[in-house]
Amino acid sequence: MSQSRHVLILVENLPVPFDRRVWQEAQALHGAGYDVSVICPAGKGYDEAYEVIGGVHIYRYPLHEAASIAGYLREYFSALVHHGLLSFRARRRRRIDVIQACNPPDLMFLIALLHKLLFGTFFVFDHHDLGPELYYTKFGRKDLLYRLLCFFERQTFRVADASIATNESFRDIAVARGGMPPDRVVVVKSYPEASKFQRTEAEPSLVVPGKHLVGYIGIMGAQDGVETLVRAMNEVVRVRRRDDIHCVIIGDGPELNGLKALSAKLKLDSSLHFTGYLSGPRLMAHLSALSLGIIPDPPNECNDKLSMNKVFEYMMLGLPIVQFNLGQATREAEGAALVVPEHSPHALADGIVRLIDDPERRKSMGVFGRAVAERRFQWSVEARQYLDMYSTLLRPGLSVNDQRHYPAS
Repeated sequence: MSQSRHVLILVENLPVPFDRRVWQEAQALHGAGYDVSVICPAGKGYDEAYEVIGGVHIYRYPLHEAASIAGYLREYFSALVHHGLLSFRARRRRRIDVIQACNPPDLMFLIALLHKLLFGTFFVFDHHDLGPELYYTKFGRKDLLYRLLCFFERQTFRVADASIATNESFRDIAVARGGMPPDRVVVVKSYPEASKFQRTEAEPSLVVPGKHLVGYIGIMGAQDGVETLVRAMNEVVRVRRRDDIHCVIIGDGPELNGLKALSAKLKLDSSLHFTGYLSGPRLMAHLSALSLGIIPDPPNECNDKLSMNKVFEYMMLGLPIVQFNLGQATREAEGAALVVPEHSPHALADGIVRLIDDPERRKSMGVFGRAVAERRFQWSVEARQYLDMYSTLLRPGLSVNDQRHYPAS
């Protein structure tokens, strides 16, 4: 059945294959015999307007990251237009059976709805982020735009034939807030592939006798709290005079230049290093040099419900974690994390110094995290659940008019 089906995936905030979750899903579909197309922005070294990678057809468009409400409105409108035009280009290549739309923003349902009305295309919502909570976290107000985001989220769930949740908290939101029947929501977690995420020989430039290295990996937006880590390192180095603790920050994002400027202002250049985006062997070599991983994301309505890739990545490498009190991340990390109850650079510095000075605890936490990861963090299991959802949705004889009635697989 899958060999005769074409799935189009829409993603707005990251290019593919840079977006690991979307790329894993696309590869899973292609490996199961589906014809797969992806529409996404260009960037992160992936700038071709059209190319085929690993059998997946990728259509890209230019995108400039926004930093203000007006900028986001322009960005999302431009993305919507590009996705709409490119979706019909993908359809000219081959009929589209399913559109899978990833958020943010919660506007891609409009593209799926158009294809559903015109061609009977199914719509799968891949729920990556909490739009209303993310807006409130960034701008601190529940105004007209916040209410519009709530409205768009409800309409997305209403139009969707099935929804993919990144964790149990998102599944509960899909059911309670989105009105989705529970048997139309499947949890698919974003675990790295174990074969590609293993310790290697550490990056030699980061290995300094007598020095301990702590680190962060991820996107650097205003909501990610990396500034708190920079200020915590200032506390460690300047206030507590610990010249044996260094930090490496891996990744990029809209806040990167500002964070570099803050580090320079605090005169942390000898203790804090920014690598930019890394991948493959270089990423593994840098992560393998760490003594512990940091999750500086502040507790709030959004972060409290997110499954963070950093948790999975640190645990798979056997790295103990220092983090703030984040509900979902704390549940997933369990004993691999030292949870700092107060959100402040001072408290984060306390947690870093406490673990650095307790090598036995670091070791036991790392062993625990690695054991949990080996037992539970298996992308192959998540991929099966993902493909089972598609098999159920596309079973012979099912039409869009039957979408509310198909059973769970």
